[in-house]
Amino acid sequence: MKTKRQLSYMVAASVLVLSAVGSQVLHANNNPSGPVTENLAEANINDGFSTLVTTTRPAVVSIIVKGRQRPMMKSSFNSGQQPPNVQQFFKHFFGEDYSMKQGRPSPERQHDARAVGSGFIIDKSGLVVTNYHVVEDASAIEIVLSDGSKVAATLQGADPKTDLALLRISEGKNYPYVKFGDSKAADVGDWVVAMGNPFGLGGTTTKGIISARGRSIGSGPLDDFIQIDAPINRGNSGGPLFNMKGEVIGVNSAIYSPNGGSVGIGFAIPSSMAEHVIEQIKDTGSVQRGFMGVNIQTVDEQIAASLGLENAKGALVTQVSENSPAEAAKIQSGDVILAFDGKPVDKMRDLPKLVAKAGIGETVDVKIWRGEAEKVLKITVGKGAQSVISSSTGGVPKTEKLGLKLSKLEDKTQQGVLVSEIKAGSVASNQGITTGEIIKKAGNREVTDPSDIDLAIADASNKKRSSVLLLMQKGDQSRYVALPIELLKG
Repeated sequence: MKTKRQLSYMVAASVLVLSAVGSQVLHANNNPSGPVTENLAEANINDGFSTLVTTTRPAVVSIIVKGRQRPMMKSSFNSGQQPPNVQQFFKHFFGEDYSMKQGRPSPERQHDARAVGSGFIIDKSGLVVTNYHVVEDASAIEIVLSDGSKVAATLQGADPKTDLALLRISEGKNYPYVKFGDSKAADVGDWVVAMGNPFGLGGTTTKGIISARGRSIGSGPLDDFIQIDAPINRGNSGGPLFNMKGEVIGVNSAIYSPNGGSVGIGFAIPSSMAEHVIEQIKDTGSVQRGFMGVNIQTVDEQIAASLGLENAKGALVTQVSENSPAEAAKIQSGDVILAFDGKPVDKMRDLPKLVAKAGIGETVDVKIWRGEAEKVLKITVGKGAQSVISSSTGGVPKTEKLGLKLSKLEDKTQQGVLVSEIKAGSVASNQGITTGEIIKKAGNREVTDPSDIDLAIADASNKKRSSVLLLMQKGDQSRYVALPIELLKG
């Protein structure tokens, strides 16, 4: 029987070793108060990239992360199957000890690990953008500047849904920085330059073109990646993707590979998404996303024909949440959403991105297909659950270090927080906690927000207790679980 080819998504976590290619007549920035590319002329491919690279290089950094990591999971999947959740591969590829030359750590135990990633400075005060998966389990973060000097950094905030994080360099001074460009203005075939720290080698530069736009790689409903053929590898994650003006139009995040190395299929988060998320984290410490309150599915040709739609497009509503903006707007199961706020919904996955970016509290038009006719409804955009991890909770929340991901309940009539994800093999998993359960109480605290669990853990730790007692509910059944917190000490 013929063996099916195995492919894998792999983290591209690393900083670029910047190599000059050719020469060109460009003018670097002489104004220390502005971005390093302020007076940089657009590069000409015939003249090479050396001026662009040497001008932007001081703003590109390596990131060294120390933390308690889990060993890497098997990273292959059947090429005929749907790719697994890429975030899992981000975690596990990055979890491998960077210093190990051969072999793998035992899968039965956790280990202290050092891993390397990439980032870039966006503000003279020392704000650094990188991927969330680079710093996800960090207990300490160190930035290596282009001159080789090392400085400590702290997590300012992160957004797991878009895999973005914002760090702040602890030593305050004027740092060279770069600015975001307009990724929407970039076309397939345009030249791009990627920078980062592949395999921990140090600053590295590669060039290529934009291969495709709007790619979904299975990491979540907000997928909207730029695909590039510029070689990026493990360690490039979080590094910048520059256009020929030296503007950041993407954050390098992942590769698609059959062999663990670059095969010319890389993915970057577009600046149109990254800049919006990073600005919110910088200004408010949180990311606000619009909320509609519907479950949707793809409209294929058969469904379109059965509904009298001429083309297979839009998002088919399968369920409307109670007390949601969609219910208030009279949207029904069976409706096909064709446009949101004047923007077309050609594919199902277009809708979550449009709603997420909508202004909370705004009333917008929703064009639907119902009863073989178009209809326009008005909907007031609600406020979705925040997914930001803020440094105000000490970096990565204690609950996440124990294997729990929590979210607020959409049903405001209920009290508690929802267990939205459990990390396999984690402390929480070993205690039998499952997704879908609601935490009603932690220690002596009534729980209304995920941060309440962290506060209860801190209280228990201060009292030198080895665990915190959680009151769990699923359906009409309640139970208590003692969650060990020994891992968080020291």
